[in-house]
Amino acid sequence: MTTVALDIDRMLDSLDRMASQRPVAARIVATINKESSGAAELAGVLGADVALAAKVMKLANSAYFGLSGKVTSLQFAVTVVGFNTVRSIATVALSGVDTANALPTGFWKTSMHLAAASGTLGQQFRVRTADAMCVGLLAQLGTALLHQADPQGYERVVLTTDLGAERFAAESCRYGLCGPQLTAEALQQWRFPADMVEALRAVQSGTEGALVRTAYELTARLVHPGHRYISLERLSGNRIAESQAVAKMAAIRADVQELRNALGL
Repeated sequence: MTTVALDIDRMLDSLDRMASQRPVAARIVATINKESSGAAELAGVLGADVALAAKVMKLANSAYFGLSGKVTSLQFAVTVVGFNTVRSIATVALSGVDTANALPTGFWKTSMHLAAASGTLGQQFRVRTADAMCVGLLAQLGTALLHQADPQGYERVVLTTDLGAERFAAESCRYGLCGPQLTAEALQQWRFPADMVEALRAVQSGTEGALVRTAYELTARLVHPGHRYISLERLSGNRIAESQAVAKMAAIRADVQELRNALGL
């Protein structure tokens, strides 16, 4: 496969330039990055962007968080979903993928399934459900950047490889890193928690990437007919047994629609 040289720093700088188009989203990320910030301050900033505030309110009131119709204030909503969730929703806006016209084939379908899969699996990897969901939601951000830099080439990668390990290998061969690893670089620049960054950076190997690897496998089984299964025990470091696959996929299916409705993606 042809190697494509990418200027990663330039790609990440372009994300920062896009932040000027969504100033409230940028302020949300900056506010959360302050150690002294609290739910009241964050809710005050979030309230300046009606669309982002509505997503946080809908998500807090969704069955996903078990408080349907009970969350009536933005400050309470921030507390329910957590700072990392608010930051992740703002990051989707900052990156521009929520309004992008050109994204890799199946981008949002894959992203919603990854978010639901990661959330479903989180507790078995000792990760809060909401934080695990955020990792899955953002995992594909790097693929959007690769598609933006190399539209025709990246589309061929998507159409000719199986989601998960095979695609990671193809991306790494062509670009020098895979999509989730590029996401990790962006999240590090935006000062996301180190454990979230490492979960994506280690997606191809390493214990830190086991949750994301397993989420990709279950997502592939759900959205790609003919996917060649990889053992869940192998991917998860024996945290998830193959015998649990059917129940996990049923839970993911249920959560996908809740997340899609709440996030409007």
